[in-house]
Formats: sequence, C-alpha cells, structure tokens
Amino acid sequence: MSEVLLYDLPSKGRCACWSSNPWKTRMVLNYKNIPYKTEFIEYPDVAPTLKSFGLPPNEDSTPYTIPTIRDANGKYIMDSRKIVVELERQYPEPSLHLDSPLLAKVEELFRKAIRPLMAVILPRVPRNILREPSAEYFERTREERLGMPLAQLEKELGGNKGWEEATPYLKETGDILRAEGGPFLLGKTVSYGDIIIVTFLHFCKRVDDKFFERAIEIEPAFKKLYDASQAWLERDDH
Repeated sequence: MSEVLLYDLPSKGRCACWSSNPWKTRMVLNYKNIPYKTEFIEYPDVAPTLKSFGLPPNEDSTPYTIPTIRDANGKYIMDSRKIVVELERQYPEPSLHLDSPLLAKVEELFRKAIRPLMAVILPRVPRNILREPSAEYFERTREERLGMPLAQLEKELGGNKGWEEATPYLKETGDILRAEGGPFLLGKTVSYGDIIIVTFLHFCKRVDDKFFERAIEIEPAFKKLYDASQAWLERDDH
C-alpha cells in the first residue's frame, strides 16, 4: 500500500488548502493520522486531470470536482462525502461516527445556512484566494451557473441580507453543539458533523477574517469547537 494522494485547489501567496470541501477530506486524513501527500490542481485543469484517471463524472451539474483522492490501493474517489465513507471503512479508528443521527441534522442545517451565504462569500474567492487562471475560470463558470456576475450577486443578495438569512440555521447548530456540553457535537468525542462545521469556519477565515468573526459572533459555540480542532487544521499545504 502507498500513501493517499489528495487532489486540492491552490491559493495565491502561500499555496494552502482553503475550500471547505477539500478541507473536509484533509481534516479527516489529519484526524485519523493517515499518511498522505497533496497535489494541487488549478480549476481549469480539474476536469481533464480527473477524467484522465477514468473517473466517471458526478451526476450533478459539475461533472468533476475537488476533493478527489487516490487511496492507498490506487482507487480514485471523488466527492468529500464518498471519500469519508471509504476512509472510515479502511481506517475505522478513530471513528467519525457516520451513523450519528446528528450528522444528518447538521448537514441539513448547513445546506440551508450556506445557500444565502454564497452571495456573501463566493465573490471574495477570486479576489482574495485564487490565482490566475483559476480566478477567471471561477468568475466565468459561476456567472454561467448563477445567471449573473458575482459582483451583481454580492450587491443584490450579499452583505447583511445573507447573514440574516443564515443566522437561524447557524444558531440551531449551536444549540446542538451545546446539548452534550461541547466542544464537539457528541460532547468530548469528535465526529464528522464537527468536521462539517469546522471546515466551513476555516473556509470563512481563509476567504476573509471578517466572515469568520461574524460567524462566531452569531454563534459563540463555534469558537469553542474551532479552537478544540486546531491540531487537525495545522497541516494544510502538503
């Protein structure tokens, strides 16, 4: 068996993981202490690179996506949710408790919270994170998908409006975090639901510190969870 190979998206400046979905996979690898190395792929090269591996496309609107891994047996797996299921099977300890009923609840709440926040966060990604040609690709493909330029999306649906719509779902997630005494959803035990929350917070922080501060101002329980997870956020670039 060889090391896991994680395919990730680069950033300008110090090249390091920034997006929440690849962070989900990276945090799982870090938490389980699975040997791996990283290969960064610019956005325009994602589809041709992954297609060359013989991977069938996703069934949704984006056929090829990051994260993707080549596991220790040489099998390619795409999509963070599919990846964690396979890694949990191959490396069952420490468990991420994928059978916890709280996982489905957190996934549902975050789908609802992230939808309005995309108008806040997405426009900052090409400005603050991406290098060319990924920035151009990101702007163009999101405009095609959303039916408007990111600047227009930000102006019409971003700012306080996005945060206000997301707030009830973020606060409900905080209530779940507090229910078992924290800092994790299961109290003192880490689960994949925690990784979903932490990687969203870290994504906010990477894109703009003000977004991170706004999220933890809305829900202080997020800060306790984020601080308790620092060990698994340290390795971000190799």
